[in-house]
Amino acid sequence: MSKKVLIVTYHWPPSGGISVLRCLKIAKYLHCFGWEPVIYTPANAQYDYLDYSNEKDIPAGITILKQPILEPFNLFKKVSGRSNSDSQNPVYVRDRKRSITDKLAMWIRANFFIPDARCLWIKPSVKFLSKYLKENKIDAIFSDGPPHTNTVIACKLAQKYNIPWLADFQDPWTQVDYYEMFPISKIADWRHRRMEQKVFRIANKITIASPSWANDLESIGAKNVSPIYYGYDEDDFKNMEPKINEFFTIVHAGQLGIDRSPDTLLQVIADIKINNPDFAKKLRISFAGLVDYSIIDKINKLNLNDNFNNLGKISREQALLLTLNSNILLLPLNKAKNVMGRIPGKLFELLRANKTILCLGPVESDAAKIVSECNAGSTFNYTDYDNLKLFIQNKYAEFEDGILNNKPNNIENFSNYYQTKLLSEFLNKITIEAEKNIKK
Repeated sequence: MSKKVLIVTYHWPPSGGISVLRCLKIAKYLHCFGWEPVIYTPANAQYDYLDYSNEKDIPAGITILKQPILEPFNLFKKVSGRSNSDSQNPVYVRDRKRSITDKLAMWIRANFFIPDARCLWIKPSVKFLSKYLKENKIDAIFSDGPPHTNTVIACKLAQKYNIPWLADFQDPWTQVDYYEMFPISKIADWRHRRMEQKVFRIANKITIASPSWANDLESIGAKNVSPIYYGYDEDDFKNMEPKINEFFTIVHAGQLGIDRSPDTLLQVIADIKINNPDFAKKLRISFAGLVDYSIIDKINKLNLNDNFNNLGKISREQALLLTLNSNILLLPLNKAKNVMGRIPGKLFELLRANKTILCLGPVESDAAKIVSECNAGSTFNYTDYDNLKLFIQNKYAEFEDGILNNKPNNIENFSNYYQTKLLSEFLNKITIEAEKNIKK
């Protein structure tokens, strides 16, 4: 008989983007390891964009609990003068230069909505789920943050009902790169850290997206922390075959903020274009997702606009096809203190795409180690002009010679199936330990 785990998540289909995939793929494969997921998610969330193709991964027959959520994003956009289509997180992906009103709205958001802008969902969720837990047996709780509103909800329930709880972090809390970019007051910072420490005390197990970040959490008091990678889903690549592309295509799919601006790489490409007419004709740079305005400005100033496709928001299926039909897959890491543990979720899909990965960031980072160990591409520091130029020239020569694919090694353990297996083992362990404690 399967055990039941309550999954508290903000992101759930029809949400688009990378954040939804962590809980969705875990829920998809948990039944293979003796666990039945019960999903708790908002009924009316204001997602950045929608992608209904994700609904195919929702396991048939599972229980999905929904409650309305009150979010301040519409008010935030109105006060700051932003449009409905603008990013909900303009800290590191800016649609335009910030006005004084925009900065004021961000200050209000940073200091009055703790732990995040979904905090108004905490009390009604705890009330609703308390009633559910009194009427239904749940063997464990799994929460996924950010938003760390999810984490707080699960913390309150675990403490109140003494249910084993696995707290998962896609990104850290106070150690996340954009935390310092918010105008957070000392009082607000104290509240964040107090809530975070309570999570460390109450959670039976903590997982996070990389080994370095696991060490970082333990350095501020967390215990029993293990990495769980985003992974890739083999099902997503069924019936998808790469096409022969007449253009030399460099692709990035996902948010591209000011903290990952590939300035030197763009300069390298522009310089090669000037000196190589064939390269200039065949070059295509395709960015899908939100792109900071300064990067667009840089592309125009370097006369790369004729080679540039700004695709905007596209579906997940379109993003995978774009990846499969590329020559170089760009993987820029955040220019931040915690970059050593920054493993973009899309890395694992890039591995599965069998194309060359160009990683920008520290060569000692967790992401760079995976790229190297899997023989999936190369990593360079952002300002390494000479080696970046040599890399692009070599890859273009391979393109001219008809070499289109790259076959990484040993990527199977990065699959969603395998990562869910690891997660189920953690759930088994904390529930067994809880049962032993009850018997004592």
